Amino acid sequence: MRIGGVKPFASAVGLLLGLLCAVQAAKVNKHKPWIETTYHGIVTENDDKVLLDPPLIALDKDAPLRYAESFEVTFTKEGEICGFRIHGQNVPFEAVVLDKSTGEGVIRAKDKLDCELQKEHTFTIQAYDCGEGPDGANMKKSHKATVHIQVNDVNEYSPVFKEKSYKATVIEGKKYDSILKVEAVDADCSFQFSQICSYEIVTPDVPFSIDKDGNIKNTEKLNYSKERMYKLTVTAYDCGKNRASEDVLVKVNIKPTCKPSWQGFNKRIEYEPGTGSLALFPSMHLETCEEPITSIQATIMLETNHIGKGCDRDTYSEKSLHKLCGASAGTVELLPAPSNSANWTIGLPTDNGHDSDQVFEFNGTQATKVPEGMVSTSLKEPFTISVWMRHGPGGREKETILCNSDKTEMNRHHYSLYVHNCRLVVLLRQEPTESENYKPAEFHWKLDQVCDKEWHHYVLNIEFPAVTLFVDGATFEPFLVTEDYPLHASKIETQLTIGACWQDLSGHDNDTEPLTVSHYSVPLWVCSGGSALMTQFFRGNLAGLMIRSGKLENKKVIDCLYTCKEGLDVQLPEEVASAVKVEFNPNQSSLSLEGDDIESFEKVMQHISYLNSRQFPTPGIRHLRVSTTVKCFNEETCISVPDAEGYVMVLQPEEPKISLSGIDHFARGAAEFESTEGVVLFPELRIVSTITREVEVEAETETEGEDDPTVQETVVSEEILHNLDTCEVTVVGDDLNGDHEGLEVDLAQIQQRGLEMSSSNVGMIITGVNTMANYEQVLHLIRYRNWHTEALFDRKFKLVCSELNGRYISNEFKVEVNVIHTANPMDHANNAMVQPQFINQVQHASMDLSGHNLVNTHQASVVPSAATVVIVVCVSFLVFMIILGVFRIRAAHQHTMGDQENGKENEMDWDDSALTITVNPMETYEDQHSSEEDADEDEDEDESEDGEEEDDITSAESGSSEDEAGEPEDQQSSNRQQQLEWDDSTLTY
Repeated sequence: MRIGGVKPFASAVGLLLGLLCAVQAAKVNKHKPWIETTYHGIVTENDDKVLLDPPLIALDKDAPLRYAESFEVTFTKEGEICGFRIHGQNVPFEAVVLDKSTGEGVIRAKDKLDCELQKEHTFTIQAYDCGEGPDGANMKKSHKATVHIQVNDVNEYSPVFKEKSYKATVIEGKKYDSILKVEAVDADCSFQFSQICSYEIVTPDVPFSIDKDGNIKNTEKLNYSKERMYKLTVTAYDCGKNRASEDVLVKVNIKPTCKPSWQGFNKRIEYEPGTGSLALFPSMHLETCEEPITSIQATIMLETNHIGKGCDRDTYSEKSLHKLCGASAGTVELLPAPSNSANWTIGLPTDNGHDSDQVFEFNGTQATKVPEGMVSTSLKEPFTISVWMRHGPGGREKETILCNSDKTEMNRHHYSLYVHNCRLVVLLRQEPTESENYKPAEFHWKLDQVCDKEWHHYVLNIEFPAVTLFVDGATFEPFLVTEDYPLHASKIETQLTIGACWQDLSGHDNDTEPLTVSHYSVPLWVCSGGSALMTQFFRGNLAGLMIRSGKLENKKVIDCLYTCKEGLDVQLPEEVASAVKVEFNPNQSSLSLEGDDIESFEKVMQHISYLNSRQFPTPGIRHLRVSTTVKCFNEETCISVPDAEGYVMVLQPEEPKISLSGIDHFARGAAEFESTEGVVLFPELRIVSTITREVEVEAETETEGEDDPTVQETVVSEEILHNLDTCEVTVVGDDLNGDHEGLEVDLAQIQQRGLEMSSSNVGMIITGVNTMANYEQVLHLIRYRNWHTEALFDRKFKLVCSELNGRYISNEFKVEVNVIHTANPMDHANNAMVQPQFINQVQHASMDLSGHNLVNTHQASVVPSAATVVIVVCVSFLVFMIILGVFRIRAAHQHTMGDQENGKENEMDWDDSALTITVNPMETYEDQHSSEEDADEDEDEDESEDGEEEDDITSAESGSSEDEAGEPEDQQSSNRQQQLEWDDSTLTY
C-alpha cells in the first residue's frame, strides 16, 4: 500500500512541475495594450472630474486567464497596464490607472478649468503595459487615441451694463414706443449663462416699462408740472437668473410743452413763528404761451378751517378775550376751563388741544348745570349771548345749547337757545305782567352755517322784543317769529343748564330706563333717584359760551372776537397800486385780484404774504390755492389756467419755560398773622420765562499750525417776555377756614392793572391777560391772615401761573410759613431764675436758622426760653449716651474674660505631654492695654466736641457718672492680673 501510494504522488508532482515550466516559458510580453481610437469627455469648470464616453479601459492579450479552473498562478506582470500617457502641449489633464489588472483608468484636470478661457480641449492618449519581469523590460505601448473634452460653464458671472448711467429727454404729453435702450453683457462662456434674458425697472410706481431687449418707454403721458425728471433704477438678469452686479441709473428729463400755468413758486413754504410777514410767491409768474390776454382775475385761498375754531386765534379764556376786545364788565363765562373754582365743566369731554382753543364735545349724552348765582339775567334788561359752535346735520329733535327752566314742578322754559332742523332758535318767555297779550316768544333763523360742520361765531344781542343775530360778524334777520303768552306767576327757582334742558319728574320711580314725556317725545336722562333729568341733548362742539347782562355787544367787539390772528396780507407797490384791484374777506383768508396788465399783476402776486401775529402760533399745515380766470381777444382760443396749489407749514414755536422762584420757607411771629396787614406770602417772587434752542457755533481748532473750523451745536437758553393769563394760589393741606383765616389782596391794585380776582376756601385765582411784571407786583401783595394762631404752627401754599389758557404752565412754587408763638414771661419764671445769664446773652443775639428767615427782631426777647428747653433736652440726651457707652464697655470686657476662661478650660483638655510651649505673658496685657488707650482717645474727642454741654451738667449728674465709670476700671485691673497668672504646672520649658 505504501509503495502503491507513493508512485501516484510522485507522478503528480512531476506533472505539475512540467506544467509550471511550460507556463513560465509561455509568459512573454508579446502584445501591445489596446484602447479605443476616440474619446469624448465633459468636465464642469471649477471641477477636476472628466466624464468619458466610452470609459477609459486598456486591454492586453498578455494578461493571464481570469478563470483557470481550480488554480491559476502568475509569477510575472506581463499583461498588466502600468499607465497612460497624454500627448499635447500644455494639456491641463492627466490620466490615472485605477486598476492595473483590468486596465481601467480616468482622466482628470490638473487644476480648476475656466470655460471663459477655453471651452474645449483636444489631445492624444496612449496606454503602456508593465513589460517583462520585475524591471519592466520590453514594455509595450498602445496606439494613440484622440480625446475631445468640453468644459461645461458655471453661472459665475453677473450681467454688467455697458454704461454707468443713461439719460434721455422727452416732451410732456406724448407716449413713446422707445425712449432709450439699456444694454448689459455677461462674461460667462455658455450661451445659456452669457445671454441677457430680461430687464427690470426697480423703482416702484413710475410711469415707465422696459422690455426684454432693454427698451424703455412711458406707460402714460408725462406732465412737466407734476414731475420734471424721473430717476429710474434698472437691473438685468441672465438666463441663469443671475441679477446684475450693479443696477444702473436712468434719468428721464421731462421737457414741458407750452402750457398756461403759474410757475416759479414752491409748494411747501415754511413759516417760522415770530418772523412777521412771509412772501408766498416771491418769484411767481404766469405762463400764457404768448396768448394775448385782455384781463385776468385770481383768488388766493388760505385754508385754516382745521386750525382751532376756523383759524389761529389767541387761546385765552373767553372772558379774557372779551376784555382784550374792549367789552365792559359783566361778562360771565359759562364754559370755562376746568379748575377748582370752575368745577362744573370737569366732567365734560374736551379735545385736550392746548395748541389751539379748548373745545367741549357734546355727543347727545353730556350736559352740565351752571351753579346758582353765576348768571342773573332778566328780559327786563338787555343781555348778550355769544358762543362758538360746530354742528352737523342732525335729526328732528331739538338740540339745546343753553336752557333756563324751572328747577321743580312745572318744567317751564324761561329762555333757551337751541338748534332744530338746521335752524337756530331763541326762546324768550316774558315774565308775568298785568297784561296777558301775545308777545314774541321764539325767533327762528334758517342758516347753512348751523349744519355745515364748520366753526362759526354766534352773537345774540337781546333787547326784548328785538333780537339781533351776528354770525361770523355778519348780521342776519329772523325768517320767523312766533308769539306766546307770558308765563304765570310762581315762586319756583330756575336751573341754567348747558347741552340739554333740566326737567323735573317728581313722582317717577323708575331710574334705570329712559323715560319719555309726551310734550317733548324724546328720551330723557335721569339725573338722580328718578326725580330730575335732562332732555333735548345737543350733539356737536361748543366753546366760549358767554352771557353778558345789562349791555349789548357792539359791532367792534364782535368783529374783534371773530378776527383771526393769521391771514393773507399784501403790500402794494406804488407803481401798480392803481393797476390791480385788491379785495379781502373779513378774516383775511381769501384775497381777490383783478387787472388787465400781466406784469403789474405778477408784481402784486409776488408781494402777497402770510402773517401770523401770535407769539406762539398753532403749528401745522395751511393749504394754499390760487384760482385764475383769464380773458383773451379771441375767446375761442383763450387759454385755461389750472389752479396752483401749495401749503404753508407753520413750524413748532419754541415752548417757553415759566419759572417761579423766591423765598420758599420763612417764619413770622404769631402777632403778624393776627394783624390787619397779615403776612406777605411771596415777598421776593420772581417770574422768568426762557426758551431753549440749538444754535450752530463755529469753533476753530489748530492742527499743525493751520486753522480747522468746525461747526458745533450748542444749546442756548434765552429769556423772553410774554403775557400770563392766570395765577392760582392754593393751600396745601386742609382748606382755609373762613372763620379765622384767609388770603387777602388789595383789590384796587388788581383792578388798576386790569386783572380780576376770585377766592374760595382752597385759595385764590387771579385772571386776566397781562405782563409777567404786573403779575409779579400783584402776587407780592397777597397776604395770609389768621385770627387764631394758638394751634397753628405752619401753613403751606402752592403757586402756579399759566399762559394761553393752560397751554404753558409754570413750575409749582411751594411756600411754607412757620408761626413763632410768643411765650408768657410769668409761665417761665423758674427757667429765668435758673439761668439768668444765658437769657441775657440770647436776648441781644440775632438768630439765623437754616432755611428760615426770622426778620421779626422785636420777638427776640422770647427766644431764650424756648432755646433753654432745647439745650436741656440736648444735655440730657448727651448724659444718656455717656452712660450707655460705659455699660457697653463693661459688657465688652466681661465678654472678653468669658472667652479667655473658656479658652483655658479647652487648653486643659489637650494631651500636651510631648509639647514644648513658649509663652510671653505680657502679650495679652499689651494688646488689651492698646485697645483701652484707643477707647480713651475716642472718649476724649467726644468730650472735647461737647465740652460746653458737659459744663452745664449738674454736680450730682457728674458724680453719678464717675461712680459708674469707676467700677469697670477696677474690674479691668483684676482682669489683667488674672491674665498674667498662668497655670504652668504641666508645661515643660
